[in-house]
Amino acid sequence: MVTKSSAPSALRNQNAILEVISDEFQNVKVILEIGSGTGQHAIFFASQMPWLNWQTSDLTVNHGDINAWLEDANLDNVKVPLVLDVSEPLQTNDKYDAVFSANTAHIMSIVAVECMFRIVGQCLVDGGKFCLYGPFNQNGDFTSDSNREFDAHLKLQDSAMGIRDLEILDGLAEANGLRRATLYAMPANNMISIWIKN
Repeated sequence: MVTKSSAPSALRNQNAILEVISDEFQNVKVILEIGSGTGQHAIFFASQMPWLNWQTSDLTVNHGDINAWLEDANLDNVKVPLVLDVSEPLQTNDKYDAVFSANTAHIMSIVAVECMFRIVGQCLVDGGKFCLYGPFNQNGDFTSDSNREFDAHLKLQDSAMGIRDLEILDGLAEANGLRRATLYAMPANNMISIWIKN
């Protein structure tokens, strides 16, 4: 029996995220997830939104976990993970109706975040949506004391990590042909930001 890793945060936030993306993705057919992690989100969301074809992706080191979850779930609408390092060119010319990523921007360096937005701009169809979930700063400041403490904790692990300013992300989006369309407040001082490719 294959041992699967489990991310407690994925279990905590999946229902709240689903409530938003099941509406945002109701006309989406093909989606790329950047940073699938354990694969739990992919399995849960694809099982709840059977009209989606969900393409997982991550660094090679995480593929074992993702494939283990995929094998157990045996869903027809989830694809085995692509090797995706945002700092390297995307290894596919496929286009996607939407891109989803959760809890990635604050554990990447800002250079890697810039690379992620560049990849999103390249692989999204016109009118496609980029959905990014996580903690964000607004107007250059933390939205809660807990986010301030979390940011300090991240920087102790790696000085390149940190909660990103939404306004900076909007600038990266604009540089890659996207504009912010919607911002959702989420539990535990997180948000979902939706950018649309022009």
